[in-house]
Amino acid sequence: MESGYVTTPFGRRPMSLGMLASQQLAETIEPGMKRSKWKLFRAICEARPALGVTDRALTVLDALLTFYPDDEISEEKGLIVFPSNAQLSLRARGMTPATLRRHLAVLVEAGLILRKDSPNGKRYARRDRAGAIGEAFGFSVAPLLARAVEIESLAAQAVADRELLRVTRERLTVCRRDISKLIATALEEGISGDWEGISAMFRALLARIPRVATAEDLAPLLDEMGLLRAEIVNMLERRIKAKKMNANESQIEHHKQNSNPHSLYELEPSFEPKQGEKAAADNDPNAGPSDERRLKQQKPSGGTSSAGGAADPGAGPGLKSFPLGLVLQACPSILDYGPGGSIGNWRDLMSAAVVVRSMLGVSPSAYEEACSGMGPENAATVIACILERGGHINSPGGYLRDLTRRTERGEFAIGPMLMALVRANGPTAKHAS
Repeated sequence: MESGYVTTPFGRRPMSLGMLASQQLAETIEPGMKRSKWKLFRAICEARPALGVTDRALTVLDALLTFYPDDEISEEKGLIVFPSNAQLSLRARGMTPATLRRHLAVLVEAGLILRKDSPNGKRYARRDRAGAIGEAFGFSVAPLLARAVEIESLAAQAVADRELLRVTRERLTVCRRDISKLIATALEEGISGDWEGISAMFRALLARIPRVATAEDLAPLLDEMGLLRAEIVNMLERRIKAKKMNANESQIEHHKQNSNPHSLYELEPSFEPKQGEKAAADNDPNAGPSDERRLKQQKPSGGTSSAGGAADPGAGPGLKSFPLGLVLQACPSILDYGPGGSIGNWRDLMSAAVVVRSMLGVSPSAYEEACSGMGPENAATVIACILERGGHINSPGGYLRDLTRRTERGEFAIGPMLMALVRANGPTAKHAS
């Protein structure tokens, strides 16, 4: 196209700023730029939703490109095609003239083609004595060449989004299958637990899956199902451990000393007493009171050690309390509600939990029940987890009461919830100051 040349539509069709912008864009084609018309057309098909064109409009564009004489679009070979409506209709699978005009207008509006109308509105070309085209009137495919990089980028993104959606759907399907079969196994084996409640939660998650979903819609559902699956696996593993302990009495004693059956992970092995250490200290005449205090600190007393190293008196019966540093790594959002915007100890965390509890709409009675059933530190930890996943929990108060009841029945462990949040936040999560 001639630099600075502006063409207006023939007849009653109005000129628009979009047409002017498309004409200016068509003048920005880099010298020597070429593209295969069919590869470019395939990219347009991939990026169709982002470009705002219909499948019928792409049928018309396909027909137009068949009139371009070469496989590669380039300025050297001309950028104007000038088929009549009758010819174009035949190559557009017999599309009616009215429908043809409507979809041509869609292509112009989307900035994929330009009209270059003749004085009388007809499409034709003037040729010289040698038969070469001197000037042509019809449709310019210059915008396709000018926007080739953009179109290819949109197509690549569309392909990546489609692949992400496929992978997410597959993972969700596997997770649904796992949960369904694990619940069935638990019922068949007669394992104790609130399986009716868990089945109801599972059905509620299934009901939230939209009929037409994007990867962004499915990602939070996949996270919640993953947590539910981890909790079910944790309950089944407790049963397996219980059977092993019943089979070997010596294993029972070892298990009581070195692990907590209500947790999926052993996170504080440094606070466990080594075999024979206490006996050695009792028999050592040189062992002083400080040694006795150290051994008392190392010995588990109803819960694991807190972040400061002392045994945690606030952990609920049978419920493991985790280090403060791990809690803050999993739930960095709670830091903003601590005294002065930071949390340095458990007292700061519990103060922040009171503020967050009120903000989330959790009633004082629900929080008091949680503190009584889980222990103050664990209740504050659960509030921090609810805050971190607040966008995915419809009723924080009801959710906290449900976790409290499950804790009293020995069916809830904080470990899987914390580890899932640690993985979600990655290694760059904020830590305690």
